[in-house]
Amino acid sequence: MLSAQPFQDFIQSNRLFTPADKVLLAISGGRDSVLMAHLFKTLGYSFGLAHVNFQLRSDESDADEVFCKALAAQLGVPFYHTRFHTRSYAENHQVSIQMAARDLRYQWLEELREAQQYDFIATAHHQNDSVETILMNLVRGTGLSGLHGILPKRGHLVRPMMAFTRAQIDEILEKEQLAYREDASNQSTKYVRNKIRLEVVPKLKELNPALEETFEANARRFAELEELLQESVSFLRNEWMLPDQNGNIKLSLQALQQLKPLNTLLFELFRPYGFSAQVLEQLITGWNGHPGKVFESASHQILLDRDFLILSPIEQAAIPDTLISNVEGDWNWGKFHFKVEVIDSKDFILQKNPQLAQMDADLLQFPLKLRAWKQGDCFHPLGMKGQKKLSDFFIEQKIPLSQKKHIAILENGNGDIIWIAGKRMDERYKVTENTKKVIILEQDEEHVS
Repeated sequence: MLSAQPFQDFIQSNRLFTPADKVLLAISGGRDSVLMAHLFKTLGYSFGLAHVNFQLRSDESDADEVFCKALAAQLGVPFYHTRFHTRSYAENHQVSIQMAARDLRYQWLEELREAQQYDFIATAHHQNDSVETILMNLVRGTGLSGLHGILPKRGHLVRPMMAFTRAQIDEILEKEQLAYREDASNQSTKYVRNKIRLEVVPKLKELNPALEETFEANARRFAELEELLQESVSFLRNEWMLPDQNGNIKLSLQALQQLKPLNTLLFELFRPYGFSAQVLEQLITGWNGHPGKVFESASHQILLDRDFLILSPIEQAAIPDTLISNVEGDWNWGKFHFKVEVIDSKDFILQKNPQLAQMDADLLQFPLKLRAWKQGDCFHPLGMKGQKKLSDFFIEQKIPLSQKKHIAILENGNGDIIWIAGKRMDERYKVTENTKKVIILEQDEEHVS
C-alpha cells in the first residue's frame, strides 16, 4: 500500500485542512498531481479532480484530459473539466501563454470550488517548484514576498505536495508503478522556469546537494520576516494614512523621512496605491527640493507640498453607459466589444468561459445596460446563496482600484446586476433545466475606434 505518512504529517503540521474538509485537486495528468491524487485516496480524504484543457498541445492535450477522467473513475471521485482558448486569451489580454493559463486556471478553480462547495483547492507544487520560483524572483528583482517562494497555504489554496522534492516524487512513482502523463514542453529551455530547472539548479546542487531543504528553511525565515514587516506597515498605515471625506491622505514629510529602513517601508506603505519602486525612489530623491512636484501611479498621485505629502486619487473620465436594446446584435463599451445571440435551450451547451454570460432569456428585461461599477453595487455571485458587495468581490479577486471602472457591469432592466464581465455571473440569472431560451453575451477586448 502507498505510504502516505510524510504527506499526512506535512498536512497536519502546516494545518492545511482537516479530514472533515472537502478538497478540490487541480490535476494535469503529470507526475506530481497524479501522485497527489493517489495519496488523497490512500488517506481517505474527501476530494474531487479538476482538469483544465488549455488546448495548447493538440492531441496531447486531449489525451491528458482522457487520462485524468479515467483516473477519477479509477479512484471513484468526481471529475470536473473545462477547456479554454488560451492563445486567444493571451493575445487579447497581452500576457504570456503561461500567465494566461495561470489566470484562467485559478479563476475557474475558485468558481468551481464555490459552486461545488469544496473547502479548499489543492495544487501539486513541490519543493523544487518553490526553489525555481525564488530563483526566478531573484533574477527579476524582488522584495521579501518573493523570497519565501511558494507557501504551503494561502486562503483557500493549499499545496500539500510541498512535503516532497521532485526526486522523492519520482522515487515514489517508480516504486508504486503509477501511470502518469509526460509533457514534452517540460524539457524545452525556451521557458525561463525550465531553463532554471534544467540548467541552473543542477549547478547549484553541485555546491549543495541538499539545496531544496536549505531553500525551504530559508523560505520559512523570509516568510516570518515578511509577517513582521507587514505588522509594522499596518500599524503605520492605520496611524498615518486615514483619508479625509474626499479620499485624500496628508502625511508629514518629516515623519516619513525618519522611517528606517526608508525605501522598504515607503514602498510597502504606498504599494496599495500602485506606485512602483522607481517612482518612490524619485520621490525620495526630490522631496528636499521645491514643493509642487507631482508623482503618479495609474490610479493615484502624490503632491509634494512644503511640509507634507498629499496622496489623492486621480479622477478618470467615466465610460458612458451602453444600452442593449435587442436580443441579437453587437455593442461596444469602452475598449470592449460585445456580441449578443439567442439560442434554444435544447441546442445549448454550457461553457466554462469567463468571457461569456449565459443567461435565462425569460428573466431579462430590455434594454440591458453595460456600465461602470458604482459604489454600493451588489450581486449574487454564481454558486453562492448570499449577496456580495462588488467592492468586496473586487478585493477578493485582487483587482486594483485603477481597473475597477474599466470592468463592464451588465445590468438588467429591473436594476439587478447580471454579470461582472469577464469575472462572474449572477446566480439568479443562470441557465437551469427549466430554461427555454438562452441569451449569450460574449466579451472581446479590442480598441474600438
